Amino acid sequence: MKIMHTNIVRFAALAVLCFTSCNRNAFRYDASGVFEATEIIVSAEGTGKIEELNLTEGDVPAKGQYVGYIDTTQLYLKKLQLEATAQALLTRRVDIPVQIAAAKEQIAKAESDKRRIDNLFASDAATQKQVDDAASLLTVLRNNLAALQNQLSVSVNGINQESRAIELQIAQIDDQLAKNRIINPLEGTVLNKYSEAKEMATVGKPLYKIADTKHLFLRAYVIAPQLAEVKVGQSATVYIHISGNDPKTYQGAVAWVSDKAEFTPKTIQTQDERQNLVYAVKIKVENIDGLIKIGMYGDVDFN
Repeated sequence: MKIMHTNIVRFAALAVLCFTSCNRNAFRYDASGVFEATEIIVSAEGTGKIEELNLTEGDVPAKGQYVGYIDTTQLYLKKLQLEATAQALLTRRVDIPVQIAAAKEQIAKAESDKRRIDNLFASDAATQKQVDDAASLLTVLRNNLAALQNQLSVSVNGINQESRAIELQIAQIDDQLAKNRIINPLEGTVLNKYSEAKEMATVGKPLYKIADTKHLFLRAYVIAPQLAEVKVGQSATVYIHISGNDPKTYQGAVAWVSDKAEFTPKTIQTQDERQNLVYAVKIKVENIDGLIKIGMYGDVDFN
C-alpha cells in the first residue's frame, strides 16, 4: 500500500510538472492572432459591356496599372455630337467691331456735318433749324450705336454661355470615358475576381478584390492587465512558424488598441470571469519577404 501511495504521488508530481511546462510553452508570447490586410473591392464606375479585364486571382498588379475597360461607344458618339454642336455655335457668333463699323462711320460723318453747320451758323450762313437737325441726327445715330452694341453683346454672351455649357458636357463625358478604363488603385494581390470580360457592368458592380500584402496587420487579443503595457506606436516583435522550423521574426509596431472589450461582462461575475474580457490590438508588420499570408497565425511580444 505504501509503494502504491508513493507511485501515485510521483505520478501526480509528474503530471503537474508536465502541465506547467506545457502551459508555459503555450503562453510564451504576450499574445497571438491572425494576419489581416487592407482589402479593397474595385467596382465598375460605368455602365456597359466589360470588353477587357486582364487579371486573375493571385496576380499582383501595380498601382495605376491598366487592367481593362468597359464599352464606351455610346459615350464617344455623344461626345462627337456635342463637338459638332459647339462648332455650329461658333458660326453664329458675330464680330462686334465689324458689325458696328458702319454705324461708327455714320456717326463720324454726322459729327463732321454738325461742325460744318455750327461754323456756318457762327457766320450767319446757316439757320438754327439746321443746327438743331444736325445735333438731333447725331444723337439718334449715337443711340442706335449703343442699342446695336447692347444687342450684339447679349447675343454673343448667350452664345458664349451655350458654348460653356457644351464644354462642361464634353468634360463630363471625358470623365465618364476615363472612368470606364479600369485602373488598379493599389499595388497588391488579387484575392477574388467577381466579373469576367463580355459580362454587363453597372455602376457599383464589384469587379475584383485586391489586398495590400506588403503592409499587413496582426490582429491579436490581450487581457485587461496587459493594457497598461500596450500603447499605440510602441515597437513589437512578431513571430510566424513555418513547417516546424524556428520561428521567423519581424519588427512591428502597435497601430491600434481597442477601447472596448470583445465580450460583454455579466452583471455578477467572479474575478476569474473578468479575465475572459479581451481587447483587440493591431500590430503593423512589413511583409518584406512575402512569407506572411493573410489568415496566417502569428505571435507577438510587446517590447
